[in-house]
Amino acid sequence: MKLKSFSFLLGLLIILISTSSITEEKIDIWNNKKEPVKNIQNQKKQDSNESLNTNSSQTVQTIEKIKIEEGGSLNLNDQKVYGIYEPANFDLNLNMWSTTKAEDLRSSLKRLSKINLSKSSNEILEMILFSFSYPPNDMSEKEFVKLKINWLIENERDDLLESFLKQNDQFEGKSKVVQYLVDKNIARADIKEGCEKISFIDAKIKDAYLEKFKIYCLIFNDKKPEAQLLLDLLREQKQSSKFYDDKINFLLGVTDKTSEKINEKNLLNFYLSSISISNFKYEPNNKTKPEIWKYLNAANLIKLEDASDKEKLKELETAASNDQLDKNKIFEIYKQIPFNLNMLVNAKNNLKTLDESHSRALIYQKYLLSEANETKIEYLFLLEDLFQKSKLINIYSKFLSDKIEEIGVENLPEKYKETAKAKIVSDEDIVLGKVKYNDKILHQSKIMKYFLEDENKKKVQKDIDKIFKKIIKNKKYFISAKDLALADALIKDGFSLPANFEYNELSRKFDVPKNLLQLIENDQKAFLALKIVEIIGEDEPYQLDPETIYFVTNLLNKMNLITIRNKVLNSALPLRT
Repeated sequence: MKLKSFSFLLGLLIILISTSSITEEKIDIWNNKKEPVKNIQNQKKQDSNESLNTNSSQTVQTIEKIKIEEGGSLNLNDQKVYGIYEPANFDLNLNMWSTTKAEDLRSSLKRLSKINLSKSSNEILEMILFSFSYPPNDMSEKEFVKLKINWLIENERDDLLESFLKQNDQFEGKSKVVQYLVDKNIARADIKEGCEKISFIDAKIKDAYLEKFKIYCLIFNDKKPEAQLLLDLLREQKQSSKFYDDKINFLLGVTDKTSEKINEKNLLNFYLSSISISNFKYEPNNKTKPEIWKYLNAANLIKLEDASDKEKLKELETAASNDQLDKNKIFEIYKQIPFNLNMLVNAKNNLKTLDESHSRALIYQKYLLSEANETKIEYLFLLEDLFQKSKLINIYSKFLSDKIEEIGVENLPEKYKETAKAKIVSDEDIVLGKVKYNDKILHQSKIMKYFLEDENKKKVQKDIDKIFKKIIKNKKYFISAKDLALADALIKDGFSLPANFEYNELSRKFDVPKNLLQLIENDQKAFLALKIVEIIGEDEPYQLDPETIYFVTNLLNKMNLITIRNKVLNSALPLRT
């Protein structure tokens, strides 16, 4: 009995030792395998960090190697980037906002929204804001996308919004963008184009407003059975409404009557009201939504039925002044107001007997009846005074400019020419004109062909040697800040300047703001470019003073933002005819 007990204990001991040995062996094997996994993870993290810190040239390779899927979103470390342009095209990279505080970006864009930016300023801003990039470290992807979308909508950049949709498949606020584009086309009374915008919506996006518009588009395109199926689904999901059901049933032919109620909740409801109510009439007021005003304009639904309704005319004039109503509509109404022959013959004398609106209408009709240019311009200037008096000049400025151009300043009597010329409103888009090279002035010389015409570098270097030598010999020649801007760019691009051209000494005369130099030290490439947009502001680069042109291009050189620098140089330096 004792022997059996001993044998049992011995066997149990052997089993325990064996098990312990096997367990230890498993733990050792696990540890041996675990360490390489950890190393691989570290390596992946290191590789990822290296890819995020790419410079401009590496960004080109990165963008080429990483295919942007249909959504246009790169996904590294679970972060997505959204945009329109490849950052390398503008010497930027995916990490261009990484050292910028979110609040600094918000504040800068807020300031820019209050400035009427020039064409060049807008173009530079769009390069920065809509290049694919990660958001600032303390800004969420959601806010960064919202910031981009809101800017495009507020500035009515519909073309860029469509590009954004095409290149970014899924993003927060996509339905808002599509609804905006749809509403813009409804507001233009262009339903066909609006229905085409629906192609940007995929099945993953569920938005009741857009689904309703889809149903109407099917009816518009004579696909009523499909429209009925979608309508049934919308009702099952309880996303329809009594008003919408009534209108769609009428348009489908399910019912032969519809409510006469006009619904202003959104533009789609208002549009459905306008096309389904016979003899539709609507009186807009100062509370009417802007998109409804635009639709009323486009659909020619704003009319003054009673020319004697002075209060209604005043309301329409106010709406036109506030850019709610097409300004030309006011002049159409003025033509409809009846005046007898005596009133028209003695128009100037009869002004005091009329209210302000009818006074303007009388003088406008008198202008239309005038034949001589001198008489026309007299009544146009009188009409301007009447609009000024009522603080409605916003209606008239462009009209006056167009009429003066129709007459031609050269066809006016000498006493009116200077005043008339000052009234002409210039186009917002500035045409710089053809470049005229002048080798007697450094920044206007044919050296500029390198920036303007992609001139051969060897030929440019020969021009540099020749023209600089000539300039330096001229003891009376003054080296300007614009000359230094050109010299700085040439040095940056690897050209050699004559040894006796003392660039460093000359450049010390001009101070570059320290706060902007600090951005360079902090590698805040995108934010520096944004600050330069603020500096240029409402002006075109050629309208800046020479010192500003120099320090702006100098900063861009320091940050290797060559594409933007060339844009500034090409506007600011050459002589143009």
